[in-house]
Amino acid sequence: MSWFVLILSGVFEAVWAVALDATQGFKKLKPTIVFGAALIVSMLGLGYAMREIPTGTAYAVWTGVGAALTVIYAVVRGLEKASVVKLALIAVLIGCVVGLKAVS
Repeated sequence: MSWFVLILSGVFEAVWAVALDATQGFKKLKPTIVFGAALIVSMLGLGYAMREIPTGTAYAVWTGVGAALTVIYAVVRGLEKASVVKLALIAVLIGCVVGLKAVS
């Protein structure tokens, strides 16, 4: 259960990262609310998962999932350009997250 919550928390990390950009310096209300709610859910989930998963592993997985999803979102939305190198690095990042799960 902790691993599921951790991965879901990483998804919410990506949500708050994207929402943070959309707030335009906290000038827009709706993205600011989404940012705050996603941040709280993400942190609560990370804290919950860290009761059973070591801190370093949990944090690395949480940030890895969030970072990978944020980049994928930006590429899909056309906010960033995709490249073979960028996609390969995302694949390596995801592989590292899977590897951390495997050795835990």
